[in-house]
Amino acid sequence: MYKKNRKAVIDDGMNPELVRGADFDGYFGIPIIKKPQEIIIPKRIIPFSKLEKANVFEDAIATYENDEDFSDLLINPDDHIDDFRNHIFISMDCSLYRNAPYAVQVTNVYRSRAIGSYYQRKGIYVIPHIRWGNSLTYTTDVFPEKVAFLGAEKHSILSISPYGCAKTKDDKYHLKAGLEAMLETLEPVVVLVHGAMPHTVFDDYRNTTKFVHYPDWTTYVHNGGEN
Repeated sequence: MYKKNRKAVIDDGMNPELVRGADFDGYFGIPIIKKPQEIIIPKRIIPFSKLEKANVFEDAIATYENDEDFSDLLINPDDHIDDFRNHIFISMDCSLYRNAPYAVQVTNVYRSRAIGSYYQRKGIYVIPHIRWGNSLTYTTDVFPEKVAFLGAEKHSILSISPYGCAKTKDDKYHLKAGLEAMLETLEPVVVLVHGAMPHTVFDDYRNTTKFVHYPDWTTYVHNGGEN
């Protein structure tokens, strides 16, 4: 029976060479994406798969799309360093499904910060993407640290993507609870918001920080943006 040769998935995903020279945060040792010297607010957020449409030094590149569209970025991050040198890079949006084991959720926070930290040390302007899963990731009810927020510094610029995460009552509960925990823990100066901003989730916090809204790519194109 034919068997495809491949590396172990854990080797492909973890890339230990990425964190040589990094600083680490918390008990789990999450690599830190440092606060930038200057807060830069991008004009647009462009999906990684649409990189060619991004304007130099104006737009941010993000992985707010299907995992298969940026899988090579996870496996071969070195191959894409030059792609981001003249752009803002939002760190990886590795999925944190609420029903996933906690170990998987911690691993995906680690992978996002590891690549973001690596690119930052390569001279790229990196904005941490913050993603939380179930309450284990954004509270200390069970574990001693809010793992979703490790590896991002206080009083900085952050990015979140509620896109597809506010469909049900339970979705909105965790979205709002995690947002409140993020604002309390990291006290960001600016939060980029990709996708919907439900009033029931965001209105209570509009005086807490500066939110900058960006439509998802499909909505942007539908409303007359580039396609």
